[in-house]
Amino acid sequence: MQHNKSVIITATLLFVVLVAQAQTDSVPRIDGRELEEVTVTARRAATVKSRGLMNSTRIGGDELIRAACCNLGESFTTNPSVDVSYSDAATGAKQIKLLGLSGTYVQMLAENIPDYRGTAAPYALGYIAGPWMQSIQVSKGAASVKNGYESTTGQINVEFKKPDTEHELNFNVYGNIMSKLDVNADGNMSLNDKLSTNLLAHFENTFDGSIVDHDNNGDGFLDEPKVRQLNLRNGWVYRNNRYMLRAAVGALWENRRGGQDSHSMSGAGEELMPYKIDMNTARYTASAKNAFFIDTEHNTSIALIVAASMHRLDADFGLKSYGVNQKNVYASLIFETDFTERHSLSAGLSFNHDYYGQSLRMPTLTDDNEWTGALVDAYPGNEHENTPGAYAQYTFNLDDKLVIMGGIRADHSSLYGTFVTPRAHIKYAPNDIFSVRLSAGKGYRTVHALAENNNLLASGRTLVVDNLGQEEAWNYGVSTSLYIPLSGRTLSINAEYYYTDFIHQVLTDYDSNAGEIRISNLDGRSYSHTWQIDASYPVVDGITLTAAYRYSDVKATYNGTLMEKPLTSRYKGLLTVSYKTPLGLWQMDVTLQMNGGGRMPTPYTTADGTPSWDEHYSAYEQLSAQITRWFRHFSLYIGGENLTSFKQKNPIINADNPWRNTFDPTLIYGPVQGAMAYAGIRIKI
Repeated sequence: MQHNKSVIITATLLFVVLVAQAQTDSVPRIDGRELEEVTVTARRAATVKSRGLMNSTRIGGDELIRAACCNLGESFTTNPSVDVSYSDAATGAKQIKLLGLSGTYVQMLAENIPDYRGTAAPYALGYIAGPWMQSIQVSKGAASVKNGYESTTGQINVEFKKPDTEHELNFNVYGNIMSKLDVNADGNMSLNDKLSTNLLAHFENTFDGSIVDHDNNGDGFLDEPKVRQLNLRNGWVYRNNRYMLRAAVGALWENRRGGQDSHSMSGAGEELMPYKIDMNTARYTASAKNAFFIDTEHNTSIALIVAASMHRLDADFGLKSYGVNQKNVYASLIFETDFTERHSLSAGLSFNHDYYGQSLRMPTLTDDNEWTGALVDAYPGNEHENTPGAYAQYTFNLDDKLVIMGGIRADHSSLYGTFVTPRAHIKYAPNDIFSVRLSAGKGYRTVHALAENNNLLASGRTLVVDNLGQEEAWNYGVSTSLYIPLSGRTLSINAEYYYTDFIHQVLTDYDSNAGEIRISNLDGRSYSHTWQIDASYPVVDGITLTAAYRYSDVKATYNGTLMEKPLTSRYKGLLTVSYKTPLGLWQMDVTLQMNGGGRMPTPYTTADGTPSWDEHYSAYEQLSAQITRWFRHFSLYIGGENLTSFKQKNPIINADNPWRNTFDPTLIYGPVQGAMAYAGIRIKI
């Protein structure tokens, strides 16, 4: 606790000193005299709310550097719509929540190609390095049918740095007090006037340290796993007057180690050594986007997109061993044309192939519900699915004041047969001040339960997977935007409501049986209501203030009872302040998050008659801050996360004996470590 206080005090004092220094530096001086005239350049908005048909937000490069942003999971710190949290306290798996629902209902795209599905899902937020990203687009509600049928609550698309942009070489080195080091580099070059290439490289490592450094709550388990990752991506662009190719290949190797660090346990675990988690991942990807321009006057074009990936995971969770080799092939043929300025059409064909080769070895349990050294094969079986599909989408645009888009697609799954996905969007904007959007559409999803939830194997509970069906849900949304001129600046206000109604859903059930985690089909109702309002205003030159509030009502039926979804906060408040001095030498960013309370899974009764944990968790706050000093070709930054030092008490249930079925590190609703300081340097040549 004393260590956390010293971090907060040091960071606060440094912030005050640098702000004072920044105020001094903001007015240039020559020989002690103030210059009489200073040119002030307006800041370009780092986060841009789309004025188009979709309710989407573009997070640009300027926004991504307002926090450390080592990877995609850390890039949403200042975003009011997307929540990122740990799924468990042992493997370091993180999940996105959008519209109150888990990230499995958000379609992840890399340069508008579906990606990071299945086995990659629990750890995908750590697979995209922050310095690689040119921008992120977050779209809420029903998406276009062009990218498939999987999106239910929205889409998150990552655009990587392009090979055909300004030639430059970038380096980013980051380190924190948790012994983590990140090194990133990227550069591009033109081979001729038509062909360009770039290389993106990322290396991270959490160095071995004492248990004191990484087990601040003293439960014998690392607060975060130690991760070593090497990640490479090579992109290519070729273009002429009638054709353009964007292609990329990538490779990732990662080792993730967690669990106990210093002692063995008593009882049945005594001969089993400390509880360890060891995960080894190898991932390889390739993609190509071919565009043929037929008639530039009518924007007529044909595009062929092909992508393939192989994701191999070999993991040990204590005595459990899980291996999976996931292979995916995706192809899409797209035709687009504008009949007139008001009428346009997009149509196409698609094909998706998924294969999961899996193996699982589990220990048996004694009569006292303790693990034994005897292992049995619990082979989950190989999973494969082929899904061809076709779609058509029509758009009517009346001078950008009224835009109507309707789309429908039909797909045929080798597992579930034929299904139809309709989606519709309407935007009405009578002037530049006010606009309203309506959306409605269906989403479907095939569940690969063990691959997508492999982090649940860290729990001592028995993981039970029923015979699962295809998920199906409707999503309806309405959003309004106001852009109000005020004192020579623009006040932006957005309000929205979304309702997601599941027809078929797969639930992770912690409530029905204290000794099990059951992944089963919904039997009853399941829905999500989400309301949000946010506002942004540049209060004075150089200072932008953003405030947001979101309330979620998310419920599902567990064991015949309609209940709040566990580990889901009822509300979130966000307040961010960004200040950049007139000459752009200093930048200060502060973000305060207020996370509402929620329901914990139903506790069991211990031997002394007390509940194993509280039935609800309380609201908590998190504060982060960063200061950046800009120079001509480089910048230095220093900051802190979770400066309020809030930590979830006892994040691991029954940490004293991980060899019993009462051991559970997956009941996480908040941070598992306290205040954390970091520093880094960005270099641009």
